[in-house]
Amino acid sequence: MHAKHLAATVIAGIAALAGSANTAHAVYLNARGMGQVLLYPYYTVNAHQNTLISVANATDTGKVVQVRFREGYNGRDVLDFNVYLSPYDVWTAAVFALSDAGVDSDGAGILSMDHSCIGGLTNGKLEQDHLPDGTAYVPFRDADYTGSNADGGPTGIDRTREGHFEMIAMGDIAPQSTLSTAITQRNGQPPYCPQAQQLAAQAGNLLPPTSGLFGSASVVNVGNGTYFAYAADALEGFTSTIFPVTAGGTGPTLADVNDAGAPDTVTAQVNSNGASVAAVYPAAQAIDAVSAVLDAATVFNQWEAHADGSVGSDWVVTFPTKQFYVDPANNGGYAEASPPFDSGFNQTAGLPGTACAYAGFNLFNREESVSDAFFCGFSSCPPPAFNTLCFETNVIAFAGPSILGSSLVRTVPTAGYTSGSLGLSFTDVAHGGLKFTDPLPPAHAMRPDNSGTVFYGLPMIGFEAINFVNGNLGGVLANYSGVNRMNATACVDTTATAGDCR
Repeated sequence: MHAKHLAATVIAGIAALAGSANTAHAVYLNARGMGQVLLYPYYTVNAHQNTLISVANATDTGKVVQVRFREGYNGRDVLDFNVYLSPYDVWTAAVFALSDAGVDSDGAGILSMDHSCIGGLTNGKLEQDHLPDGTAYVPFRDADYTGSNADGGPTGIDRTREGHFEMIAMGDIAPQSTLSTAITQRNGQPPYCPQAQQLAAQAGNLLPPTSGLFGSASVVNVGNGTYFAYAADALEGFTSTIFPVTAGGTGPTLADVNDAGAPDTVTAQVNSNGASVAAVYPAAQAIDAVSAVLDAATVFNQWEAHADGSVGSDWVVTFPTKQFYVDPANNGGYAEASPPFDSGFNQTAGLPGTACAYAGFNLFNREESVSDAFFCGFSSCPPPAFNTLCFETNVIAFAGPSILGSSLVRTVPTAGYTSGSLGLSFTDVAHGGLKFTDPLPPAHAMRPDNSGTVFYGLPMIGFEAINFVNGNLGGVLANYSGVNRMNATACVDTTATAGDCR
């Protein structure tokens, strides 16, 4: 272990013990997939695809879970509601294009055949409108980015078609309470769903949330026979307090992370280069604790793309906390970005409706050859530069069109290669696309914690989707699709120089 990384661990631990923070309660990324918060990096209804979603309660206690969908440009809210999970319950739903279902709209909607209670919408169900066949659904909404809420990005309802979503446990349901009785299924049906939201706001029905959530999502195209399935990322130790459930309330966000018994601090526990680092942030920077546990200095994965379209790869690269650093509505009214991001939303020159972040691209084939096609060679690359990712939810396509049909896509050249790996670095490029040389520190430094610990990189989740198209073989559809998880390194140090932390 590098001496500076060891020092970061020791110093952060001493600072946490000396302060008021309770390091036994710290937010961290649970590699086993179970937690209080679930982060889903992608949904889409483009190209006649549906996104199937699920969340499961692995405990014998009911839970209230907030579900929030965020569009991909700036993370603005396009739909949120609460799901009431009874013990060992699983809730499922489908996000779909309204136009694919015969509705005259370019937006997305959600439907569910599940019986779990829904709060914040009509009658305790996902029911606001009906499809031509009578199926109930709820359309995604544009109110958070239009009219007085306009942010400079697109204002069409089609902005709801692609993005990411999150689920946050608001509270456990007290056993034997009136709320538990109302939402616990009997013979497959909960008896009092319409009353659930009102009961959840009454004293005694909720307890502080515990762990036990896991979930997944799948992007499906029935006609093409493709199925891209991934597991949600899970945050543990997110909260020790009940989040209020109020009628019409927007509920918690990722910025509501908190420490047990320590209202002035929020602690992140991060594994970096074999060391466990405790970073203690002031409560005013609570979102930095979540960003720290998602910190990615460099992201690695494979890719494959053939010129004839028979094989294609997309990377989904989502920054789930980005809106708290680049959107004035979530960043204290500041148009400029806060660290670690480069520019505020709608502030990137020549690219309205974006907030571009610089990255380094090192594209390898399978025989170790590397392409430098992403280095533009100018002090300021003309937009859109290859070395920027400009949305909250980004899709990187290799050579050809996006296999996910994304409208938030960055297509990268593959220098004639058909397969290999890519190293996507958020720490070895400077503004303007020029690479840092060794004497200079890495880019994208987060705000320091109370002891001076600094993370370098960007908070990221995502996956690689790959598709092999063999056409129709002997009357049988022969398309094969799959998903690979992202592989990333973290970068942390207790000084502003960062040494050789890469």
